Amino acid sequence: MLDAVLLEIFDTLHAAYGPRHWWPADTPFEVCVGAILTQNTNWGNVEKAIVNLKRGGLLSPEALRDVSVGLLAEAIRPAGYFNVKSLRLKDFVGYLWERHGGSLERMFAGDWHALREELLGVRGVGPETADSILLYAGGKPTFVVDAYTKRLFAALGILNGSAGYDEVRDLFMANLPPDVRLFNEYHALIVEHGKRHCRKRPLCPGCGLHLFCRSHVTEQPAS
Repeated sequence: MLDAVLLEIFDTLHAAYGPRHWWPADTPFEVCVGAILTQNTNWGNVEKAIVNLKRGGLLSPEALRDVSVGLLAEAIRPAGYFNVKSLRLKDFVGYLWERHGGSLERMFAGDWHALREELLGVRGVGPETADSILLYAGGKPTFVVDAYTKRLFAALGILNGSAGYDEVRDLFMANLPPDVRLFNEYHALIVEHGKRHCRKRPLCPGCGLHLFCRSHVTEQPAS
């Protein structure tokens, strides 16, 4: 059964890497900002941008609302695409103030399914960003999907390599209990495994999932 397989994969990853303590942030708002900044870049670059925002006193809904786009873009330069991302941050904060009075607590207080649809209506907030905000900042039981997830579970033969975001997300949502801690840890473990083994050019030696993997073929002696 698929639910048992998914949990066995989780247990294998957890045994290999331990708890990942993800998402690294001091506040839920920092998580939201990081989820937008991490689009099309690596986490190391996001951390540098977050440091700049903290140093400039810009890591709050009020500060991001009031700062100029130019100054904001300069602060987040290390995250790449800084002109675009400064506008995306402004759009998110504008939505937060207009719809929820600048309060994340109010934003997360209602039905999270409806909130997800709201977030997807904010320019620059796609499904992965919305689900990251909901799960890691809001503690809502939604599964985050990224390129690592698609690559790993296609290699394991559980997904078609061409599956879209919603199809991949539905696989986990339908076959796992709606547990925030499980979803949080599972996604973080997938990312860790993807960085170490399931890359575009896989590094299969040492991969604890080799028995699940459809690319794992036992060589037969020549006849």
